[in-house]
Amino acid sequence: HVQLVESGGGSVQAGESLRLNCAFDAYTPTSVRMAWFRQVPGKAREGVASVAGDGSVLYATSLKGRFTITKDNARNWLDLQMDSLKPEDTGIYFCAATSTIATLPLRRYEYGYWGQGTQVTVS
Repeated sequence: HVQLVESGGGSVQAGESLRLNCAFDAYTPTSVRMAWFRQVPGKAREGVASVAGDGSVLYATSLKGRFTITKDNARNWLDLQMDSLKPEDTGIYFCAATSTIATLPLRRYEYGYWGQGTQVTVS
């Protein structure tokens, strides 16, 4: 079982940056794939970025260049640095994890462990 706790959400102006953090248990295997998803009002939960156990990263095409995912196994953190934020980035951001091999790493159904989410509001 993987426990995930997000933090770092808040309200910012368009163009500003925000860094989200997801803390996971120290005994979480480094092989676990982790990801950030977001749920924009009125839309399905979508994958933002994912990092595999070997450190390889995958981003949603539309967000690549503005968002950066970083996993720190020593500190048990998964961060999402969000730059040049836009109002359409507003939503609830979730941290997710899976211990299985993900065929489509940005698809919600690939992940069995989820955090409670953190709100990001861009105005």
